[in-house]
Amino acid sequence: MLTEKELGYLEIAVQQAEQALKEGNQPFGSVLVSDKGEILFKDNNHISTGDNTRHPEFEIARWASQNMTAEERKKSVVYTSGEHCPMCATAHGINGLGKIVYATSSDQFRSWQDEFGVDKGNIKSLSIEDIVAGIEVVGPVKEFEDRVKELQRQYYSK
Repeated sequence: MLTEKELGYLEIAVQQAEQALKEGNQPFGSVLVSDKGEILFKDNNHISTGDNTRHPEFEIARWASQNMTAEERKKSVVYTSGEHCPMCATAHGINGLGKIVYATSSDQFRSWQDEFGVDKGNIKSLSIEDIVAGIEVVGPVKEFEDRVKELQRQYYSK
């Protein structure tokens, strides 16, 4: 069970996803929080640039590697609107970030793509735990499911 404070960080991540959609990007957003509860970095998807690696979780991993000590990274928490893709989970693990809390899962996202009749691409859907060992992972969080699904529906209906 997440605390009200944790739900608040997840809310900010979903707001970042909403911002991504407004900017013409696929709606994903993430927030990096220190062990003291300070928001250190937040971002949303920027794939409309043509660079499909511009995921917020990847940007967080990159920022953290340049701005935090190894110990600070290990104690941090990433809150995100959708479970990390394999690329982002790998970056998270390689850079030694801590706990992940996600609103919706990769499995949910894939089922929505089926429902919306869109191509799922050529990247396999793997859970974070299939890629990174030794970190706590929490999700999905039911309270955000309908809202995040609606953002994805809007993106794919364009």
